[in-house]
Amino acid sequence: MKPAVKHIFLMLIAAVWMTSCGEGVSLQRYFVDNQEAAHFISQDIPLSMVKLDKSNFNNDQLEAYESVKRLNFLGFKATETNMDSYNLELTKVKSILNNKKYNDLIEFNDKGNKIIVKYIGDEDEADEVVVFGNSKDLGFAIVRVLGNDMSPDKMVTLGSALKDSNFEASQVGDIMNFFQ
Repeated sequence: MKPAVKHIFLMLIAAVWMTSCGEGVSLQRYFVDNQEAAHFISQDIPLSMVKLDKSNFNNDQLEAYESVKRLNFLGFKATETNMDSYNLELTKVKSILNNKKYNDLIEFNDKGNKIIVKYIGDEDEADEVVVFGNSKDLGFAIVRVLGNDMSPDKMVTLGSALKDSNFEASQVGDIMNFFQ
């Protein structure tokens, strides 16, 4: 009787373990799987390497900026010849981002370009912020913003400040050239 109980217990443990891993492909796994794939570009950018004029940041924006440690970038370039691959990869990314662990922060459309910002965490602290943008003409890009004590609300204000701040385009030249 004892071996049967032990066998059932081990099967129960295995079943729990397998179902806990059943959330599908994570965004991190998607990055790793595609970082060297055709039509993709991948870049890790430590924020300390980005030279940015922070003189016009308010306290919330500066606090949000200082909470960010690293950006992981993954882009897919759409061309006339790879639209099937583009649509397949776009579907995969949207499926990952539709996971309930990603909370919606902002979404907007501009001239056929769509940008979605989501985060993992709670209303006070984000473990990860994800910026996803796509355009049928250019492709799509995903930026994982990683740091410590990131506030989702403050990250929104940081986004608006970054839009108006000066930084050297050469720092992200490889990325910009990839989409041309």
